Amino acid sequence: MTYQFPRNFWWGTATASHQVEGGNVYNDNWLMEHTPGMMYKESSGDAIDHYHRYPEDIALLGNLGFNLYRFSLEWSRIEPEEGEFSYAALEHYRRMLAACHEHGLTPMVTFNHFTSPRWLMRYGGWANQKTAGLFARFCERAARHLGDLIGAACTLNEINLPMFFNIAGFFRLEDLCQSPAFTTVSRSLGIQPEQFVPFLLAVTSEARQVILAAHRQGVDALKSGPGSYPVGVTLAIQDIQPAPGGEEAAAHNSREINDVYLEALVGDDFVGVQSYTRQRIGPSGFLPPETGFELTQTGYEFYPQALENAIRHAIAVAGIPVIVTENGLATDDDTRRIEFIRQALQGVARCLQDGLDVRGYTYWSAFDNFEWMSGYSMRFGLVAVDRQTQQRTIKPSAHWLGEIARTGILPK
Repeated sequence: MTYQFPRNFWWGTATASHQVEGGNVYNDNWLMEHTPGMMYKESSGDAIDHYHRYPEDIALLGNLGFNLYRFSLEWSRIEPEEGEFSYAALEHYRRMLAACHEHGLTPMVTFNHFTSPRWLMRYGGWANQKTAGLFARFCERAARHLGDLIGAACTLNEINLPMFFNIAGFFRLEDLCQSPAFTTVSRSLGIQPEQFVPFLLAVTSEARQVILAAHRQGVDALKSGPGSYPVGVTLAIQDIQPAPGGEEAAAHNSREINDVYLEALVGDDFVGVQSYTRQRIGPSGFLPPETGFELTQTGYEFYPQALENAIRHAIAVAGIPVIVTENGLATDDDTRRIEFIRQALQGVARCLQDGLDVRGYTYWSAFDNFEWMSGYSMRFGLVAVDRQTQQRTIKPSAHWLGEIARTGILPK
């Protein structure tokens, strides 16, 4: 049977500034991408030139039928040096917001999506307690210029992801600090390797407190400016499932990775839930994908059911409304993308039928783009991009999801 979503449900797609704009030369990520020996497959370069092509890109998304576009501000463009705010950059983002309204899209603005100005790194980045206040000052200044056009806001993206990376063992900060590449990066900024703490390497308990403080102070800053819009933060909610004997480890890790953050959000307008797959845990820790499961380009299990589990967990712990701010699949087989979204949306529908307050679904991502350390090898987009010509090609999944966005009806 079909399912009719609520009339006021948000149907969106998402991007992040560094992954699509191109030429973000003032941030920490650009510096790491261009340091030999760092963990980046390639540099972001021109990305998909969304900085200049946003008018046609936003029109494309509106014409497909979506009613929300989530994008991020690039802090290093707006404040390239400490205390020096660029009116030109702020005006650029104001034009983006106006374009969204012109094409029937509610603009959801993320104020930090992983990248930070290089000058912030000289203070120790996200390990320095000053960072929370500096981020709040950026939020206040940007919102003062843009707030009357913002439809919804997220302070930071996936504030729990550094802790997940650390606990899951994706890297060891101690090993990175001893690498020649890390030394090269830090020396270029005039600091010691252990002082170079980009957002995704903010893995200590002290850094977690800095990030949570930045969110809380950021909320206050955004609420003080012009405009009236819901403000929240996004979490990479992990659907942690115990394998036999892993029940205690799973409960502990779920608390450290998910619940500590969710409990800190009480009183926020919403939490942005982001989910892609499940995580299995045995007695000795995280397990590889289960044998026989279909894998995506990221190496994740094809497991769209994780979204429903993540939504239910977030609401149970935080007790606030949910907006799905990211969910998607990296694949070259667009039929599998459609099937993944279909099953994920069935889970969202079940949550709504059970009376849970879910206010929107946002697919990651609008376009094939720069996927951080993996470069351009992973294709999440609803729209393909030829990086030689920057030509956009709409995939069948974009039309399929756009039709659901227009009608609110999930077909059988």
